[in-house]
Formats: sequence, structure tokens, C-alpha cells
Amino acid sequence: MKLELPRGMRDIESDDLAGINFVREKFFETARLFNFRMMEPSPLEMLSTLEAKSGASISNEIYAFKDKGDRDVALRFDLTIGLTRHVASRRDLKMPAKIAAFAGVWRYDEPQAGRYRYFHQWDIEVYGPFSQESDAEVIEFVSAFFKKLGLDVTIQVNDRQLVEEYIRKVLGITEEEKLLEMFRAVDKVPKKGAQGVLAEYKDAIEPAKLQSLIDFSKVTGLASEVMAKADVKGLQAWQKLSGLMDSLASRGVANATINLGIVRGLDYYSGIVFEVFDASGEGGALVGGGRYDRLTDAFGRKDIGATGAAGGIERIVLALQKHKSQTATAKALAYVAYANSDAKARALEIASTLRNAGIATDYDMLGRALRKQLDDASTKGAAVTVIVAPAELAENKVTVKSMKDGSETKQDISSIAEAVSKML
Repeated sequence: MKLELPRGMRDIESDDLAGINFVREKFFETARLFNFRMMEPSPLEMLSTLEAKSGASISNEIYAFKDKGDRDVALRFDLTIGLTRHVASRRDLKMPAKIAAFAGVWRYDEPQAGRYRYFHQWDIEVYGPFSQESDAEVIEFVSAFFKKLGLDVTIQVNDRQLVEEYIRKVLGITEEEKLLEMFRAVDKVPKKGAQGVLAEYKDAIEPAKLQSLIDFSKVTGLASEVMAKADVKGLQAWQKLSGLMDSLASRGVANATINLGIVRGLDYYSGIVFEVFDASGEGGALVGGGRYDRLTDAFGRKDIGATGAAGGIERIVLALQKHKSQTATAKALAYVAYANSDAKARALEIASTLRNAGIATDYDMLGRALRKQLDDASTKGAAVTVIVAPAELAENKVTVKSMKDGSETKQDISSIAEAVSKML
């Protein structure tokens, strides 16, 4: 039998899992600081629920199937839709509802660097307010989270309503489907380039108007710089976007700038949108988010607004590794070695004592010679090794060896946990 995994799947080994857990730990810390309530939506959804977010074509990009009851179901492809379904169905929830989640998701797309068909996401959502303060809250969270990770990023912000107003008022396009086509076209520019997009849409959109929108989408910078480069002052939505940037500045978010080319491809976004990039300029977006009141509306809740953000964990771990940043919270290890089989039973007792005191401890399970045990302790990165030998045991003592400098001391077994703890 050939033992292999389905395409796009992998086993997550120790080092990779340590990186994921490091990001999870920092995410949970940030969620507590901002008073977000943690939960995890169901991994299995009705296919119709997922189609409400992305249309019927989404079934080609996800793990969708019929269950044993002949129902059309699918594995979640993100966390936003499950959280929004939950909130929309819970009319007893007090608003605003600030919810955070960290879990695995499945997508049946082409595997690429840092992304498999099963991967992890973090997600935050603010439900209730339609005001820009909730948008600012989400963006401030994202900024604080990356500070905790020690990763320098830029947050590029836009407002789809500003782009829509430009398309309607300046370009004179008012038909809804044409509007959406314009958004989809501009969203493809970073990947396909301006000429590639113009060629793709030459029969669907008037080339001169699409070129004007592409030129508009290239404008970036602080609010004052954007006003100098593009005629946005006369657009009503500009006041909202510049007001958001003022709010972020007052919150101390210094790494946010405007990028009129950020529109996010999904049609349900209805206002502020943003993406987060490694400040070095390498790689794609680490985080995407924005306001999506259309989704709560589709779920029958016109009374609540929704804004949020989500990020791929494995991509963040890759970015941390590229910058040689810490991707695991180190836990000092103690190792208990025994000189011979007569000392093994006491060695196991001491190992348990250390563990009960909250000290990470390992020992040799193979019955190897003391020298091999010391090599094993070194290989595993132990900071301290407790050596249990009959001569010292007769005096109720053990030898404690620092693996950093090789120094050794004799310690009473009764106070071994305290002694080891001081050396770690």
C-alpha cells in the first residue's frame, strides 16, 4: 500500500506547529487586550450558506459534497461566514459584538508557497455599528497584533464607496453589473498588470474609462499626498476615508496609508477595505479585511453592520522566518539522567517532581549509558541535567549540571525543583 496524502495536504511537524502556536499565542493576547470574545464556528456548513457569500461558483473552489442524508454541505473555507451566520441567527446578542476566532479552513485551490488546501486563519469581526469607529478598531487591532509578533508591516486602506463614486460621477458608469466588473478588473491589476487587464476586459469595458480607473487606483500615500495626486476632494466618500485616517492617527496607528487600488475582489464588501503587507515589499497580502454590511443583509439582518479582518497563519509564519524573527516561545528544558538501572526508579520520581513543579523535563526511555544520555540532553537543548547516581543517592543528593558552562553542584533531592528552577 502506498502511503501518501491527498494533493495539497501535509502533516504539520513540530517546528511548523511551534510557529503556528506562537502566532496563536500573540493573537489570543491581542484579542484579550481589545476585549474580543473567542469562539470557533462549525467546520461544516450548508453549501447554501457559503454560496450566500461568494455565489454558486464557490463550490468549484471548496470541499463540497453530499452527506449521508443527501444534503449539500461543505467544509468552511474561511471563518467570517460561520461567525456571521452565528451572529445573524442570534437576535439575543447585545451589540456591538466583538468576536475573534483562530482555526483551520479548507480550500480546493492550487497549492502555493505558504498555503496548502488545509491551513489556519485568524479572524476578528465587529458586528452592530455602521460607524467608522468599528473599522478603526479592527485596523488598530491588526496593527497591535503585528507589533506583538515583531513584524514590520504596512496597512493599505481604501473605501470602495470612494471608488464607486469615482466610477459613477467621473466615469459616468451607473449600471450595477458594469460597476462590479470595474471593481474586479482593478483588483486584478497587481497580478496581471494594467495591459493584461485592459486586454482581458476590452470587450466588456470601454478601454479609456478602464484606463482612467487604473490610473486612479495607482494613487497611494497619506491623505494630504492623495489629495495632491487625485481629484478626490469633490467626492463625498473622501470625507469618510480621511476621517478614518484621522481616527487611526489619534489611536497611534502610524503604519496605515491610503492605496486607492485596494478594492478586495469579493463583491460583498461595501465600504472600507484594507490589506496588510510585509514592509519589505516581499510576498502577497498577509491580511485582508473591511466592511461587509452586504453579507449581514444577505443573512436577513439589515439592522447590523459588520467589519472585520482575517489572515493566513502559515504565510505570517513564513514572513517571520524570512526576517529570522522568533517563531516559538522557548521553554527551558531540564533532563534527568541516571548512572545505572538501580538509579532509574529515583530518576523517574525526580522527573515527575520537576514536572509537577511546572518545569519541562525529559529523560532517556531507552536505557542507554550515561554518556549517551548526556548527548541526548545536549541534542534536545536541555539547559540543566540532573544526574542520579547511587553514591549521591546514599546521601539523598543528586548532581545538577549546567549544560551552558558545564559547571556541576550537589543538591538535596528535597529541594531539587527549586534548585533547577533557579538555573533555568
